[in-house]
Amino acid sequence: MGIIGNFLAENTGPARQTGTLAVGSMSSGMEVGLPYVAVRGARPGKTLWLHGQVHGDEINGMVAALRFVNGLDPATMQGNVVVTPTGNPHALDSRRKRNPYDDLDLDQCYPGNAGGLISERLAHALFSEIRGTASFVLNLHTMNPLFNSKAYAVYKLHPGSGVDERELLRAIALFEPNVACRMDVGGKGELPGNIAGALDYQCLAAGIPAFMVELGGGSRYEAHNVALAERGFARLAGHLGILPGGAGYRAETVRRVTRRGWITFTQGGLFVPEVEAGATLPAGSVLGASMNLHGAPLETIRLAKDGIVIGLRGDPVIHTGERAAFVAHEWDEYPLA
Repeated sequence: MGIIGNFLAENTGPARQTGTLAVGSMSSGMEVGLPYVAVRGARPGKTLWLHGQVHGDEINGMVAALRFVNGLDPATMQGNVVVTPTGNPHALDSRRKRNPYDDLDLDQCYPGNAGGLISERLAHALFSEIRGTASFVLNLHTMNPLFNSKAYAVYKLHPGSGVDERELLRAIALFEPNVACRMDVGGKGELPGNIAGALDYQCLAAGIPAFMVELGGGSRYEAHNVALAERGFARLAGHLGILPGGAGYRAETVRRVTRRGWITFTQGGLFVPEVEAGATLPAGSVLGASMNLHGAPLETIRLAKDGIVIGLRGDPVIHTGERAAFVAHEWDEYPLA
């Protein structure tokens, strides 16, 4: 059990603790660490862990988690809440997705390596604290800053976790997501790389229920998505018995996506979207069109079949092979009863 777990296990009544998990240092001597806020309830119970930022451009979850935890009254709680607002401080400071000192995607580095590159050490420091302490972990993300989206969720299944898909989807539904995407850990139709190295998947491997919430676009504050996340945190804490009154919200179904993928541009130019992110559209629908720098039309982006527009490019400057939209191709209404 780590520093945070030891604090939560103390039988000395409700309390709040802030601190930093030491990871290393820079050439200047500046320390590298992971800040945290831990709130211990008046009575023992489960521990909800909110992780606010794996990638440096994912801001909404950080703000929402810190506002939520700072509004808690530990005297009313049965259990605990922990917030680690950043897992990737170098990427946060440089306002980019990856750590600039090793160019690794941190969300492909878990459970980490105590003797590895800096991203691997950051992953190890966090996961060592989570394992054996957390009862439920939320990994908070946003889309790429170039895209707009409605809030949605991503989850994975681990064959040895003992965590049921319906259990995850009931928790996900508390956030009222546009869709809940079941991600293929093998990478088919998804981003390349070590998808199994994601924080939520490694939590599942350790028997800890976990999923990702995608809170709109990156590198900007979106008040409606921050408020949605705060409501979801309170409901989930109630669902886990940490806050009194239960979840206070119940959904009958959640829209579960089982296949999704990217649409890319053939030519560079300027792209103008014609629909809103989050829309459900029939086959043949136009998502937007591009033009060259003389104003001549280049290509029209259409749906090949029925789809849900999970994310749509908002930055008009495009190049060959870049992404235009992230689209769900297969989905259903999953019953939660």
